[in-house]
Amino acid sequence: MNYLWTEDQRAGLHFWQLVNQYLFENRLTVESKKSNQGLLDAVRMLEPEKEDRYYLAFDIVYDNMDVVNKLMELQEFKMKYPKQIILLDMTCFEYFILTFPKLIEWTGNGHTDAVRMREHILRAIHDHKIDLEEIRDEKTLHYLMGFRRYSTERVIKSLTYMLTDGDAWSVKGEKMGSCWHEDCCILENREKKQCRLEEKTGCDKMTELLSGAEFRKTIYSARTD
Repeated sequence: MNYLWTEDQRAGLHFWQLVNQYLFENRLTVESKKSNQGLLDAVRMLEPEKEDRYYLAFDIVYDNMDVVNKLMELQEFKMKYPKQIILLDMTCFEYFILTFPKLIEWTGNGHTDAVRMREHILRAIHDHKIDLEEIRDEKTLHYLMGFRRYSTERVIKSLTYMLTDGDAWSVKGEKMGSCWHEDCCILENREKKQCRLEEKTGCDKMTELLSGAEFRKTIYSARTD
């Protein structure tokens, strides 16, 4: 059996379900473990069969020590079961959205400050961490200083939510916004159309999203052949 376990719930879980649908033709059993602790607890109980594969979508950031400690333990289990446990090389699912090249074009987001900060922050992210020394823009630095509990993951999530704040493109609700995966671009009733795209099916849009460089890198790193 092939499993994908995620710490994500709501829209994050829905994202992985869509990945399973459009990329893997529903060959994976996608399960949410509710939190990074829940995912770790589930892995602790594993005694996988030889043919089992467990793909772990665990949010990796190196400026959160609680995450780092759990990551180190997950890596130990990965060494114990190198063929059965595959730890995805990813920061968080919102990072796939934030780095998507057509994010601003598709959503038509009008937050000019957020658009500019996105450019500065993405250039400064290396190895799952924002290198603050690379950021010179004062507004971006002021934005980063405003976090009470700063971490790379919190910054990515906050900025992504700002840039997808309409219901049609939201990535923080119960599910991914409809414009990411539904056929709204080709509706006969154009008055109901909320996205700014022309003639793209839900499959077209998800395929393009999952063709983003960061997502492709994560999937490539998970190959077991």
